[in-house]
Amino acid sequence: MDVVDASARSVMMSGIRGKNTRPEIVLRKYLHARGFRFRLHVKNLPGTPDIVLPRYRLCIFVHGCFWHRHLNCPYAATPKSNTEFWLQKFTTNTIRDEKAEYMLRQAGWRVFEIWECGLKGNDDSTLDWLPATIRGVTTSLSWPDYPNK
Repeated sequence: MDVVDASARSVMMSGIRGKNTRPEIVLRKYLHARGFRFRLHVKNLPGTPDIVLPRYRLCIFVHGCFWHRHLNCPYAATPKSNTEFWLQKFTTNTIRDEKAEYMLRQAGWRVFEIWECGLKGNDDSTLDWLPATIRGVTTSLSWPDYPNK
């Protein structure tokens, strides 16, 4: 059961941004401070990646755990009300994500998924592995990873 009424929830949900989110900005600042230059929300690439590093042939999606269903993440809980709607919404989102990732790989791009939970409340040192990974040969990445419950 939701703790707020439907109209209040609607107002809250409509305020959630699809781009330039706090986790995106945290990651962009981190990358820029380390000398990486990138493009934002490139519309002519499948899935409109949040961050594109053409030099490294890399697309980064900064996914919200709730909307994109981060496996085993506590932020990816399904709402108790209107469950059928939400399950359909989440299924559509994940199918779209998988299709975009597949199409990018087919076009020769590397694809990284950075989940919002990994960027929440952490300092920059939690990302110190990222620059070497960007410069390396890793073709696929999803961070952080939650073990099976």
